[in-house]
Amino acid sequence: MAADAAGTMEIRGALARLRRTTGLPVAFGGLVEPGRQRMRISEFSGAAGLALRGLAVTSGNGLGGKAVALARPCAVTDYSLSRQISHEYDAAVAEEGLRSVLAIPVIVRRRVRGVLYGALRTAQPLGDRTLTAAVQAARDVEQALVVGDEARELLSAARPPDAGPGAGTGADREQVREAHTALRALAPRIADPVLRAELLAVCGLLTPKASRGPTERPAVLAPRELDVLACVAAGATNAAAAERLGLRPETVKGYLRSAMRRLGAATRGEAVVAARRAGLLP
Repeated sequence: MAADAAGTMEIRGALARLRRTTGLPVAFGGLVEPGRQRMRISEFSGAAGLALRGLAVTSGNGLGGKAVALARPCAVTDYSLSRQISHEYDAAVAEEGLRSVLAIPVIVRRRVRGVLYGALRTAQPLGDRTLTAAVQAARDVEQALVVGDEARELLSAARPPDAGPGAGTGADREQVREAHTALRALAPRIADPVLRAELLAVCGLLTPKASRGPTERPAVLAPRELDVLACVAAGATNAAAAERLGLRPETVKGYLRSAMRRLGAATRGEAVVAARRAGLLP
């Protein structure tokens, strides 16, 4: 259920941004229930009452259900009088005093994962600016869900800790190193703190114990320095590392120079070797 919690948090943030950018008095939404053709309204921003809270919207029914069924944005100028939708939820909508409503599906990998609504309490067109802002809010949620899905897939594919990060063939070790690099690249983009902590914990499990003398101080790198060095260890150029981490190439160079200095390395290769010896990279 962690995925549901993360998705709900993303929708909550998107609704708040939608109201800020458009001035809409009411925004609400929710996720499509896994394995079912319905979504449940769970998140609100500006709603005056409780009529819509927890409402289950079946695919094809009402405005949101139409958006789910068609996988495209839908809008009505006067909800209760519209002939473009069915009217199973008129009582709840009327109790909230909503008239002009739009519904934007959140689509991930061709599947509708949720719906964002925006509404006015007057019967008037919402306009292109509002529609554009709502579509962008839905895309923000889509991107966050994609990143979360990728993170969970990587976690599932990562080597279990009892197998030992140093065990296996050379191909096995390369697979571990690629998983480590991918997990570190994704972690800063994860809004859910629980999932982000889980990613970084698995990164720790994929790295070997440090090999150093009894008087040797442990090497310490800043998180972004380690992210960059992980990409470099996987064979990425500065430009490729920048694209993967969402940084500028000049920023990547700066982090790499700093990591080399901390590790006492003169070259990129020496830095990677030193980081592995210190137990910072697999």
